[in-house]
Amino acid sequence: MKSWNDMEMMLKRRTFLTRSGLGFGAAALYSLMQQQQSAQANANTGRIPGLPGLPHFPPRVKRVIFLCMAGGPSHLETFDYKPKLNELDGKPMPESFTAGQPIAQLQGKELKVQGHLTKFRASGKSGTLISDFMPWHQKMADDICVIKSMQTEQINHDPAHTFMNTGSAISGRPSMGAWITYGLGVDTDELPGFVVMTSVGGRNPQPIASRQWGTGFLPSRYQGVEFNSNGDPVNYVRPPGGITNAQQREVIDAIRQLNEHRLRKVHNPEIETRIAAYEMAFKMQSSVPELVDLSNEPKHILEMYGAKPGDGSFASNCLLARRLAERGVRFIHLYHRGWDHHGGLVKYMNICCGLTDKPTWALLTDLKQRGMLDDTLIIWGGEFGRTPMSQSKGGAGRDHHIKGFSMWMAGGGIKGGTTYGNTDELGYNAVEKPVHIRDLHATMLHMLGIDESRLSVRVQGLDMKLTGVEPSHVLEEILG
Repeated sequence: MKSWNDMEMMLKRRTFLTRSGLGFGAAALYSLMQQQQSAQANANTGRIPGLPGLPHFPPRVKRVIFLCMAGGPSHLETFDYKPKLNELDGKPMPESFTAGQPIAQLQGKELKVQGHLTKFRASGKSGTLISDFMPWHQKMADDICVIKSMQTEQINHDPAHTFMNTGSAISGRPSMGAWITYGLGVDTDELPGFVVMTSVGGRNPQPIASRQWGTGFLPSRYQGVEFNSNGDPVNYVRPPGGITNAQQREVIDAIRQLNEHRLRKVHNPEIETRIAAYEMAFKMQSSVPELVDLSNEPKHILEMYGAKPGDGSFASNCLLARRLAERGVRFIHLYHRGWDHHGGLVKYMNICCGLTDKPTWALLTDLKQRGMLDDTLIIWGGEFGRTPMSQSKGGAGRDHHIKGFSMWMAGGGIKGGTTYGNTDELGYNAVEKPVHIRDLHATMLHMLGIDESRLSVRVQGLDMKLTGVEPSHVLEEILG
């Protein structure tokens, strides 16, 4: 027979377990209600929140505009002047540079030095050397920091784009725009937080796969949304004939209720994505047509960019990028396809620069005049550079090159009128302050207030990051 003390102890244990069970249950219920309320709030606004605790520190910028010159512009015809290159023009390339080095299409061929195919000019008060292919860049020399020591790991276009955009050559990783919207959320409830636009003009425009702005293992709500170059910017953005906004709203509300009912059953985050996507799609039916209607832009602005509404040009995309930035879009990625200059380099540099040089200047200048360059980071560059050796496919050209090339950054306190790093005397190897793609990513995240080492997702037992597992560093020297 149990003593009174034993019975008292059992009662206390039962009371504790009963109360604890209620407490754990209440906590779980509260957490679930918070998640559902969050999902409901996001569904009602279409706005995607960031992660708790981000940004990690005060950000320098609110948004990024990445101008990708797809195909690999030649650093030796843009920003990297090498007198020795002209001195050795037409002579055999010193084997000490190339022995055992990766060369895309020149393996087993006689390698000859190709001198510069244009002249360079000391530009701005800073005297930054910029080629005559880019007269409008020469005008904004004091606003940009040219990084002359970039390096990447992939020598062919698609994997090089994948590496630039995701930090890995392995397909299926989140793009940088997806990482940023995942970490910081979306600043607008009428437009996607990550928008992609493409234009074409030049030699051999390489295709750009949609996975370049994908989400990989992140929820699909963070994927970039591609705007079409011609016609409606987004498919089915206009309501079907005979359908009013009120009727459309009723359909969206009914679908949302069904999805919310399912969400309560299975707690699948992709259902939250679907709810937010329907809401966003409804709001975009009014916001997107207004966005792309350039009729309210002054004539001098259209002329400054060289934009013609609806032509799908890089110029029009740059103007739309400014309008997207004004409306709270956090990551804007513009691709111009046509920089793969294996041959006919002078002809196609003139074409590509003719299509992109002035609009780039206009975008930077427009943002600056509106006070937006202070909180906007602009990045310009391609997936790799071009070789100092000649390649001839219909006139002098250059092959793919990964050991040293140029990009530039501007805005958000970046030190304008400066250069960072350097290549050797022939522009082959980055020899002074080499900058890996992961360093570029780390610096971009830092400017957005994100510590790259703390933005990670656990996948298959690994903490996955945009900057990968190798060391990366922020380019502190270029920050004002």
